[in-house]
Amino acid sequence: MKKKISLFLLLFISLSLFVLSQGIREAVWAGKFYDAKPEALSQHIENLLQNVKKRPSFPGKILALIAPHAGYIYSGRVAASAYSLIQGKGYETVIIIGPSHYYGFRGCSIYLQGGYKTPLGLVQIDKDLASRLSKASGFKYIPQAHQEEHSVEVQVPFIQKTLPQAKIVPIVMGLPAKKTIVALADALSKVIQEEKTLVIASTDMSHFFPKKRANDTDAKTISLIQSFKTNTLIRKLERGENIMCGGGPVASSLLYSKKKGKAEVDVLRYADSSQFGGQESQVVGYLAAAIYLEATPSKFNLSSEEKKELLQIARSAIEKFILENKILNYQTQNSILLAKRGAFVTLKKRGRLRGCIGFIKPLLPLYQTVIQAAIYAAHKDQRFPPVSPKEIKQLEIEISVLSPLKKIHNHRLIKVGKHGLFVSKGNRSGLLLPQVPVENNWSRDTFLQQACLKAGLPQNVWKHGADLFIFEAIIFH
Repeated sequence: MKKKISLFLLLFISLSLFVLSQGIREAVWAGKFYDAKPEALSQHIENLLQNVKKRPSFPGKILALIAPHAGYIYSGRVAASAYSLIQGKGYETVIIIGPSHYYGFRGCSIYLQGGYKTPLGLVQIDKDLASRLSKASGFKYIPQAHQEEHSVEVQVPFIQKTLPQAKIVPIVMGLPAKKTIVALADALSKVIQEEKTLVIASTDMSHFFPKKRANDTDAKTISLIQSFKTNTLIRKLERGENIMCGGGPVASSLLYSKKKGKAEVDVLRYADSSQFGGQESQVVGYLAAAIYLEATPSKFNLSSEEKKELLQIARSAIEKFILENKILNYQTQNSILLAKRGAFVTLKKRGRLRGCIGFIKPLLPLYQTVIQAAIYAAHKDQRFPPVSPKEIKQLEIEISVLSPLKKIHNHRLIKVGKHGLFVSKGNRSGLLLPQVPVENNWSRDTFLQQACLKAGLPQNVWKHGADLFIFEAIIFH
């Protein structure tokens, strides 16, 4: 009799796990981390997305997003900065990787069948992709890992609003061991062949440090993420350092992205809980970032002929404006010169600066940017009187063609001689080209101080709340 009962219990448990693996996971955190009423939740997310500062088209194919998973009142605005990038795009499946907060285990648990339910409705699991990921990684379904976990669940309503037709593959990662992180990254790179699959790495940053310590800690972690220092991240995670609760998902996403090609990280927004009503004595950090493949070759090159042509365009534009008060009418079929690029034109006379003006953002075709910058440098630089007709032949012209700006959170990423620097705070900003610190023999700190002064800001404001951006430039004369 006891044997029959034992067999029955074993069968019942097996059937229960089988049902759970194919069932619908009900929303656990609705009414706690986000609104339980469908209309209110839908409107809340729409408002968050609408309030994200619009940006130009993204510079490449987005492979993965890093998004926070706290209650929407705290991290919703940061999460929206990530999700706004993929709203309405053609992704058909979203793989959500979140850390396990409530159930300790090794490896990962992949939700294989069924769906995730929220107040906004049901999202179906991509059974085929989930099965292939399970086979490639060796990770199976562990019901306890998903039952109470919020790190995956809170991402789902954002997906429902931004990618309403997409299916999902929820993955909960246990202890962030290197073996687990690498195995998942390898499986992702093998299985994801379509451009229509997106990865979400769900994580909050450091937890419950005082505000300054939290911000400093998070800045260092973000620098590691931006520079793809995955080995360092993994060592810190394995030591249990308080840097990210979802560090394992982030590290797997970085490793996966690097396997796909020339990957970059763009930090979209960082904030902490004190900015949304939390106490400054113990804050949680939130990060939104995009990991992407560059859409164009990483290096923008100009041939010697193209450089000569741009220098001649600049000189002709100055002559036409100074001598005839007319704008140069120039035509070209060169696709390189027709590409939209930021650029600066620097004028010197007997080796001394005579004018320098340019455009940071790539708003116009390169040749038109050079025409306008050349005219402004000769006529609009308020530090100097307008160039006179007698001076035109004495001018030495230098052109700097800029790469897109890249926001950084760690000043140590700045390399003197390689990077230009753009500093911004409030309505003030200042830019220094890469050649400036070299010509003046400045250290990195002096470079930062001078960029702040150029912006009309205190020289050390870069340490206290200013936004820092770096860029590279092709410089020729």
